[in-house]
Amino acid sequence: MKIWFIKLRRSVTVLLPVQYCILLSMAIMIAICLTTSQVFAQTQNPDTEILFIKEFLLVSMDLLEQTIQEGNFDDAKQISQITTKVFPQNLSSLRQNNPDLTDELHIVLLDIHSNIDAKNQQLILDDVNKVKKSLNEYKIQNPDVRRTVSKLMTLVDEQYQIAQVENNPTLYNFSSLVVFRSVELIKTGEYGDRLNNELQSFFVELQNKIDAHDDFVSVGTLITAINRDLLETETIVYDKQVLYQTIRDLYNEMFISLDEENYDSAENLAIEAYLENFEYLEPDLELVDSELLLSLELNMREELRQMIKDHEEPQSIRDFVKGTILSDLDLAEQKVMNSNLFDLNTESNASGVELKEMGDASEQQKSEVRTEIDFIRDTLEAVLVQYKEGDYDSAYASARTAYLDSYEFVEIPLRTIDPDFTLEVEFQFAELRNLIKEQAPVEEIQETTIAIKRNLDESERIVSGTGTIAPSIAFVSSFAIIFREGLESVLILGAIITYLEASRNTQFKKYIYHGILAALGATAITWAIASYVIEISGVNRELIEAIAALSATAVLFYVSFWVLNKIEHKKWMEFVKAKVWQATTTGSVMVFVMLSFFTVYREGFETVLFYQAMSGFAKYMESYVGLGFAVGIGSLLLVYFVMRKLGRKLPLRALF
Repeated sequence: MKIWFIKLRRSVTVLLPVQYCILLSMAIMIAICLTTSQVFAQTQNPDTEILFIKEFLLVSMDLLEQTIQEGNFDDAKQISQITTKVFPQNLSSLRQNNPDLTDELHIVLLDIHSNIDAKNQQLILDDVNKVKKSLNEYKIQNPDVRRTVSKLMTLVDEQYQIAQVENNPTLYNFSSLVVFRSVELIKTGEYGDRLNNELQSFFVELQNKIDAHDDFVSVGTLITAINRDLLETETIVYDKQVLYQTIRDLYNEMFISLDEENYDSAENLAIEAYLENFEYLEPDLELVDSELLLSLELNMREELRQMIKDHEEPQSIRDFVKGTILSDLDLAEQKVMNSNLFDLNTESNASGVELKEMGDASEQQKSEVRTEIDFIRDTLEAVLVQYKEGDYDSAYASARTAYLDSYEFVEIPLRTIDPDFTLEVEFQFAELRNLIKEQAPVEEIQETTIAIKRNLDESERIVSGTGTIAPSIAFVSSFAIIFREGLESVLILGAIITYLEASRNTQFKKYIYHGILAALGATAITWAIASYVIEISGVNRELIEAIAALSATAVLFYVSFWVLNKIEHKKWMEFVKAKVWQATTTGSVMVFVMLSFFTVYREGFETVLFYQAMSGFAKYMESYVGLGFAVGIGSLLLVYFVMRKLGRKLPLRALF
């Protein structure tokens, strides 16, 4: 909504006449008065954040205590620095629960960091024990354990990247301990046998990768899969044939690696086929055939991986993949294609949680979403710079950071409003990561980041809502456009018809109406063409909208000068008389058809351009735009009726 308001404000300032800017200002003032009367004091349940901090500090303090006792003060400094960074990020939720305790802990954590030294060893240990005991004073009633673990996984992702870059044993150890604690937390919940088994398998694999100091790309991919399962993203009907084909292609590459006895490469390809592709197919397949899904999961995730780890014969692995996995994959694809996923989704969600309305989020959530989205935009810019410089690992890490460290938290309020759109954006982030791994052309990376940015704007609009001011602007702008453009046509045509009646040439009136109908048809065709051009323009949509607005302005200036030459009543009547005399003397009636056609179509053309430009800014406010259009048309009919009653008494100079 913020981006829309800025664009629309600029358009209104340039395009609307002075009298309508005044009208718009009055509408904004009224809207502000209405807005200030509303109460937005909604608070977010802080229990999840408190549980996250509690688990994080317990791990940190245990590790800090161990390093202090071993006399490893440099490592202790590193662990303490993490606590002083993470703890303040959650102060708001912590203070809601226990403000005095939160402030005291904040000070103690800072003191620990500043006092780390051999001579202060016992003092630090006492403070560490004080922190661990104090954590029990927070009252946690209804935390979301899944989201807590997801936040812990994001923390692991951040620290593991640093550990890889710096080859830091302390951060490797920290990451491993946080994963271990996350596994313990997961055991406290029930998620169904299939999901429990998958999560357990993922965490075991993650622990092994961290202990083996695997590259951060593979660790990050696994963390992404874990978070996707933890947050249980809903699904929509996609054309996912490309994912099925990608899995087949990856297995073909895996066969080549096996023939070359490169089992490490083969395992990575098998992991990619499952984590980066099959995971996105699971929700649809679970609705269609849950047993087939379970079979595929076990074979892809465990059986195949184990065969590769055991270095079985390449032909044996090939036979298993082709005879079992790929045949089941073909069957799964066919079943999904032949099913009605919409009905299945509806049935499965019939007893689920009811979705919220657009903008139904707390003010704190809206503020957090705006902050996270700003960070994602900056990170995506970094992705492009790194990718253009050929630093593919850093580009991949930045792309994953944009998703894991930020968009995961945008999803929390967004998913409760529009789960389908949420998954669509997740899918785009996954596509970006895959393109980076494939080292696709820069143009493809750029197009994907632009598409993500456009959906970031959409995400912000969905969570923030339209408010009161923006719809008011949309209504007033819509009314002003149609009334301003239509008024000129009404005045010109009204004057022509009035003169024809006064001069007893009413036989020509029907040709005026023919021209009007033709102009309306031409305007409709223009709208369709303009919509098509904007639709196929892809990433250049904003450029096309800007051109439309500028074109409308140019036409508006041209027509205004044309009308100014005829505002004198005498000159206008001479113009109309000349046209009537031309028609009566030559016997041609096309002059009336063309006169009325161009009078209406000229304004219709401008109207199309203005409304097309507005359509990009007024998303989710189409009803207000439509209402403004309807009121504008009604006002024009009223003007026409008054004009027909007044006839020659109409003050053309003042109106024009």
